[in-house]
Amino acid sequence: MASRLEQDLSCPIPASDLREQLRRNIKPLQDKLKVLDESRAQFDEAAAHISLQTKQTQTQIRAEFEKLHQFLRDEEESRMKALREEEEQKIQNMKDKMAAMSKDMEALSKTISETEEQLRAADASFLLQYKTAEERLQRCPLVEEPEIKQLDLIDQVKHLGNLGFNIWMNMKKLVQFFPLVLDPNTAAPDLILSEDLTSGRKGEKQKVPKNSGRNNDGFVCGSEWFFSGTHSWEVEVGASKFWAVGVFGEVQREADTEYEGWFICFTDGKYSAFSPPDKVKRLSVKNLQRVRVKLDFDTLTFTDLDTNTVLHTFTDSFTEIVPLLRTSGSPLKISPKSITVTV
Repeated sequence: MASRLEQDLSCPIPASDLREQLRRNIKPLQDKLKVLDESRAQFDEAAAHISLQTKQTQTQIRAEFEKLHQFLRDEEESRMKALREEEEQKIQNMKDKMAAMSKDMEALSKTISETEEQLRAADASFLLQYKTAEERLQRCPLVEEPEIKQLDLIDQVKHLGNLGFNIWMNMKKLVQFFPLVLDPNTAAPDLILSEDLTSGRKGEKQKVPKNSGRNNDGFVCGSEWFFSGTHSWEVEVGASKFWAVGVFGEVQREADTEYEGWFICFTDGKYSAFSPPDKVKRLSVKNLQRVRVKLDFDTLTFTDLDTNTVLHTFTDSFTEIVPLLRTSGSPLKISPKSITVTV
């Protein structure tokens, strides 16, 4: 029986055709290798970017903690100073009372000594001096017995009562709460976020790694997806010549689930509301500065905060939503929310 090699050599197909066939067969592998090589380069860049992100985040964490540490140091010194001042004041008060008491004791001792001397005198002398001695005793009335009052002591309750809570309440002046924080890993390469991740502005294009959450359309998403409940946040749009504020998310369309966007925007000097599929509505508003977005999972409402006027309301079957914004100019800023403590 002829070997396989002999059969192949006896094949009438020219070697050039077989080489071409192998070239065609190897081409997908070469393409895949090229793709993997490019991916490896992207992963190398991502690793370098991760190290950069870590350093930047460490710097910001340290700065934030240093701010808190300094606040606590200042708060401690302020409270220790108040305690020292109260100590000085109340010790001086004790000294004043003791000085007055010593003066009263001296007067009493003198009166007692002089009277006792009269008592030791002979009868004739005693009788002659009796009236004087009696008047001396009447001129020296018994002083009220001094006592230490509660207010004379250090008010420890003032200094220690709910100390941690009171410090925390004062700290509210230092910290802010933002109902929406932006995710830098979703930001377009030319959208620069602030260090606290609450504002974004158009800037020079950055070299950042591609990832499944990043887009190239100038948008940035919020850090949290919403799946239920009521949510609201406010955006300062300021003097930006172009901006968009809204949400992106999943809706149910009959038997299908689709990802779409709902937002209002300012472009070419006009305000508009956009909703799928490609619906546009002009808004009659001027000089819009601050926008509130409220989502309650059957309606999405946009309100002009300065006039408390509803700009537009979308109604749809939302299932999951993430906030988004876009700007090409001045920064768009998320407004902090006031903190209410109930005790």
